[in-house]
Amino acid sequence: MKNKWISKVLSPVLGAALLIASAGAGAAQIYWTDWTGQNSVAQGFQGVGTITTGTSTIQVTYTNTNGIGFYNTGGGTDYWTGGSGATSPYTSTAVDNRPTGADIIALSKAGTQTLQFSQTVANPVFAFVSLNGNGYAFNQDFELLSLGGVDGNACGYWGCGGASKVVVDLGGGNFEYQLNSNGVGGSEPHGALRFTGAFDTVTWRSATNEFWNGFTVGVQGTAAEVFPGTSVPEPGSLALLGLGLLGLAATRKRRQR
Repeated sequence: MKNKWISKVLSPVLGAALLIASAGAGAAQIYWTDWTGQNSVAQGFQGVGTITTGTSTIQVTYTNTNGIGFYNTGGGTDYWTGGSGATSPYTSTAVDNRPTGADIIALSKAGTQTLQFSQTVANPVFAFVSLNGNGYAFNQDFELLSLGGVDGNACGYWGCGGASKVVVDLGGGNFEYQLNSNGVGGSEPHGALRFTGAFDTVTWRSATNEFWNGFTVGVQGTAAEVFPGTSVPEPGSLALLGLGLLGLAATRKRRQR
């Protein structure tokens, strides 16, 4: 029996605007990480890989000072296959293709971990295997795109299971966005979620020491490829941009009365 939280956002407000702009665009091809090796670190684990898009090669570095369960760089079992049914747990109206090969990072420790991209990327997709008794807590909002055994999707490698997004108010204007197994339809959630906008770092927290739950990451492309002609605001301008959008929203509400 198998035993068993993303994010320095360059512009959260830009991400919301880009989501509106990209609505209705349909399923996108996702370029998934080819995990290729690891670096020697004083504590924990650091894995490295590449994402190759139509015009760019992006270096991906995953750091977890708590350590991991195991690491597949292409050999071994392909856990991204569906266990039953015709549709992958990882594809949806937003994602056209599932992760390929056996590349996966298996988690087994509670604590924080980070993904670093060498270029600013667009709309990263986080695919997960067997969330089971664990949960992930992100400091950035996300869309839960698909789950095995839900909406006609195949169950995942280890079976079916539901998951829910829970938004926790931490106070002081801070929120945590959790992905938790909910036990609906089984205890083995497999699926994908997406962060919308431009990112160069993604950070989350694993809630438990459950062994094991796995993940990989893909992107729609670089920010320059997906959002051509859109400049990413400097951090100091983000608050002004946010206030401008809030003012616009307030004006629209007044006009509708």
